[in-house]
Amino acid sequence: MAKKKQATKKNITYKPFDFILFITVLLLLALGITMVLSASSPSSLATTGSSYTYVIKQLVSAVIGIIAMLILSKIDYKKYANFYKIVYFISLIVLLLVLVPGFGRTVNGARRWINLPIVSSFQPSELTKIGVIVFYATFLTKHKDELKNIWKGFLKPFFILSPIILVLLGVQTHLSASIIIILVVSVMMLVAGSRPAHFVTFGTIGATGLIGGMYVLAKFFEIGGFRLKRITAFLNPWADAQGSGWQIIQSLYAIGSGGLFGVGLRREQTKIFIHIRTAQ
Repeated sequence: MAKKKQATKKNITYKPFDFILFITVLLLLALGITMVLSASSPSSLATTGSSYTYVIKQLVSAVIGIIAMLILSKIDYKKYANFYKIVYFISLIVLLLVLVPGFGRTVNGARRWINLPIVSSFQPSELTKIGVIVFYATFLTKHKDELKNIWKGFLKPFFILSPIILVLLGVQTHLSASIIIILVVSVMMLVAGSRPAHFVTFGTIGATGLIGGMYVLAKFFEIGGFRLKRITAFLNPWADAQGSGWQIIQSLYAIGSGGLFGVGLRREQTKIFIHIRTAQ
């Protein structure tokens, strides 16, 4: 009995470490931090007086993330399946934390952030994305023999997802997170064995209904009009250059000045700094 317990403990605690995946994550993280440094230095210098304020915050978050990753990698992923229902409810509840006075934070009319002791602002939707993946990985595994059925394999999973999407859209006005979560769940369902025909048929109907509903709300009730503006801004970003078309126009400027491969690290910020000094 003691040997059996020892063997089980060994299987859980001392699983082979995936160095290839770990190095890949580190390389991507290093690349991302380098891009943050290159892109944020001018605004960081203008706002805080130091070119490295934003990248230091990113580095601190990266270190915390790596430590958390190493700790969680020692836990057998199958153990998460025992709590998949609890994970779902936590994922839903954590989105509502933005409504707690003094805890939630509103920026530009959107309630998507909460204040934490370590991090000045944090989006609960980031935790929800992970929770949704854990929940559906277990849910689809337990119902893999029913995924060909229209109700159990398509409508029911999206019916379960709808409360999270409604909170994201209604409370946080977070359309981008909603789209990402829907796409992630859709891919997981297709890989698990759901019928592609259901996605083509009902997905088209659902997307058309969603866009139509957004148009009606924006046109006749003046609710969420900014969402449609962001979607249609690519047709004529110059119509609202300081609003919905801002990011597209900045992208065009970036491509125009740097081409496909850019002007090189730290060179663009040098041009901006020279421009600022000349203007002064």
